[in-house]
Amino acid sequence: MNLPNYIKLFFLCSVNILFNCASDNERSLNNYNHTIEIDRIITLGGTKNESGQSIVSTSDGGFAILGYSQSMDGDILNKSDTSYDYWLLKFDGNGNQEWQKVYGGSNDDKGQDLIISDDGGFLVFGSSKSNDGDVSYNSGSYDFWISKLSNSGEISWEKSFGYSGSDNGYSIIQTNDNGYLISGVLDVSASDGEGNSRMSSSRHAGGDYWVIKLDQNGTQQWSRYFGGSFTDTAYASTQTQNGDYIIVGSSDSDDIDIENNKGTYDFWVIKISSSGTLIWEKSFGGNEIDEALDILTTNDGNFLICGNTRSMNSNVSLNNGAADSWVVKINLEGELLWEKSFGGSSFDGSKAIIETHDNEYIIVGNSRSENIDLTNNNGQNDAWIFKINQNGILQWQTSLGGTNIDLLMDVTELENGSIVAVGNSSSSDLDISENKGFTDLLLIQIEQ
Repeated sequence: MNLPNYIKLFFLCSVNILFNCASDNERSLNNYNHTIEIDRIITLGGTKNESGQSIVSTSDGGFAILGYSQSMDGDILNKSDTSYDYWLLKFDGNGNQEWQKVYGGSNDDKGQDLIISDDGGFLVFGSSKSNDGDVSYNSGSYDFWISKLSNSGEISWEKSFGYSGSDNGYSIIQTNDNGYLISGVLDVSASDGEGNSRMSSSRHAGGDYWVIKLDQNGTQQWSRYFGGSFTDTAYASTQTQNGDYIIVGSSDSDDIDIENNKGTYDFWVIKISSSGTLIWEKSFGGNEIDEALDILTTNDGNFLICGNTRSMNSNVSLNNGAADSWVVKINLEGELLWEKSFGGSSFDGSKAIIETHDNEYIIVGNSRSENIDLTNNNGQNDAWIFKINQNGILQWQTSLGGTNIDLLMDVTELENGSIVAVGNSSSSDLDISENKGFTDLLLIQIEQ
């Protein structure tokens, strides 16, 4: 197949190392730099809108990206209309595109999360408005839509879950019984209370965390929703060693399942059993907007959660400006072990966190700052990558972009230790050499 014309940029980027001083949140800038190499910055797309939402490393040393595409031209192949479709791209270990495929129907379908199954195939998950093409069923507006693919991208099976409202899927994990857990937000008002395998005695409304357990063939085993009377959105999940699940997102409710809202939106963390029973729930944040967007299990059996905060009180001990990336560490009982804020005096946030081969953590997101933890801003939002150690101390950071909006949504580490991050870009200058339409898929690869 014909590959896109990659424009590779090789240069060295110096990024500052910072260390803790007398207290966890005091920092001093050292007089030496850690140097990373930017292998390449690539944009892929057509004349309309594309985005990379999720990335995974593959067993052959390469990686795969899931996002969505609206274009029918440029780098997008075999697309029949300008509605949004899931867009899956596979790359080898040298970063060469091996194949790409689009999935969906004649309405909008947006891929959000990608995993590799135990048999080496792919699971793609997100939201769909279609009821034709690859999508066999739709209940109204957006439904959860999941497809099981072979390792070459062929559909093995697909399933939709939803009701008449807008039900948006954000996260999928493979479970220890070889099934899957999918989660997102259910419009409980539109579903008229449906969505629980067991009827709830409390009347929910608005949007709730919606969690569905599937077997390995995509058959629903149980379905539960959790939340209060306002908006509660689940963005990520992980499974504990004993088979329970911890799910994170944001909530501005203060009733029904939520007992201790801190103010406006909080990091809302719930632990449920393997059968979907609520074990505990915790709210973390302050009196402003705080949103949890990703979670991982650390090698000591605890959990790191990343997202964004605009608060500077209650659980949030430091705020550098308008909004910061906020990282919290909790134990299996939901007790707060530590929390750290990262950013500058403007709007900064994080979308995803991974553990690296050296047992530290890479976090990606976006930044508008050029001070405190950041050293430059090219204009509006820049793509932002930074590394912290096991104690939450900033090791290095770099921001990249042009004069328009550039965002990172996910990140992975390849077998060779290089870091690959994906998102979207509207820029065509400075670090971003080309824009092919409105918004392009953005890919950044670095060597630490």
